Amino acid sequence: MAKSCIVIGAGVIGLCAAYYLKKAGHHVTIVDQSNLDSGASYVNAGYLAPSHIIPLSAPGMMKKGLKWMLNKSSPLYIKPRLDLDFLKWTLAFNKSCNTKHVKKAIPAIKAISLLSQDLYDDIKQDENFSFHYEKKGLLMLCQTYKALEAEIKTANLASQEGLNAQILKLEQLKQLEPNVELNVKGATYYKCDSHTTPNEFMEEMKTHLKNKGVVFCTNEKVEDLDVENHKISAIKTNKQVLKADEFILSAGSWSPILTKKLGLKLLLQAGKGYRINTTKQTNILTPAILTETKVAVTPMNGFTRFAGTMEIAGINHNINKVRVNAIANAAKRYYPEINLTAEEKENAACGLRPVSPDGLPYIGKSSKCKNLTIAAGHAMMGWSMATATGKLVSEIISEQKPSIILAPYHPDRKF
Repeated sequence: MAKSCIVIGAGVIGLCAAYYLKKAGHHVTIVDQSNLDSGASYVNAGYLAPSHIIPLSAPGMMKKGLKWMLNKSSPLYIKPRLDLDFLKWTLAFNKSCNTKHVKKAIPAIKAISLLSQDLYDDIKQDENFSFHYEKKGLLMLCQTYKALEAEIKTANLASQEGLNAQILKLEQLKQLEPNVELNVKGATYYKCDSHTTPNEFMEEMKTHLKNKGVVFCTNEKVEDLDVENHKISAIKTNKQVLKADEFILSAGSWSPILTKKLGLKLLLQAGKGYRINTTKQTNILTPAILTETKVAVTPMNGFTRFAGTMEIAGINHNINKVRVNAIANAAKRYYPEINLTAEEKENAACGLRPVSPDGLPYIGKSSKCKNLTIAAGHAMMGWSMATATGKLVSEIISEQKPSIILAPYHPDRKF
């Protein structure tokens, strides 16, 4: 039965939810507080990365985070602040940083990432989309033997999970990157990964949805919810009141602001990431992560993107030049021939990634509300998990059997 659906948030998760809902025959309206041209969905590394099976909340990460608090250019910077939601999130994050949790999380991360990668393929073929999409794998470049040893362990773990992971000697690495100088000791290589140019996918998807009759309400902020008997009857924006049968919350880092109105305390923190683009010829052919600095390098359509850092410091879009410079310096360290200019650094942009304490997204309906489906909390993996999340949202609302087991992503799970 066709239902009227309102999707709150038009990042990649919201657009993919709208796509599959519309495909299932529902009436869809998207509401977003922005002009749909900025945010995490536009500044990410563009990876479809089944290789990223280890959640952010891994053993030792809290210890690293505390150490890195003193260094504003560190890969993970958690700004200490007296905020109850932040403190609750921090405690839950610390509780998740153990081997038992990682083992439990790996199958859930792998399942949604592999499904999502397949669905990107399907969308491109089914809709005749032309967005840039290449299957060149992903390199984990290491400058120290200590880092290389850790990456080899992860690659071996990925291989046990059935993913195509290899350990490369420098000669093999040179075959993948013959035209660029690399200052590294070695690398691991995930042939299972692929990459895109995000803004191309976003533009094609928005155009497609509009052509299919999806209604877009832009520059419109949801300010309140009308709730009766554990159901939302309407949302109030700064411009109008909108009613629907079902509501989808895909508002990223802003999602907890609305769930609080339902009595649901969704543990989520905004993790700011930065990107620098250069249109100069870099000769980089294969996407890579600079392991020690956690900087992602992606050869996109017409430019190369350097992206990275996780700055947990509340909701703001302030550009921290120290962190921008850390990305540029990392690029230079690993690729000695690359010099990002002052202008390129000045044009750096940021996006806020919604980070759950256990590194798994929230997908599903809370017991607090019968007609709200939550799709948020994907952290750095939003792009990689977007299409699968959208399909799962549609399956939940259409009351169909889900493509994968939903339990690990339940919004009411305990930490």
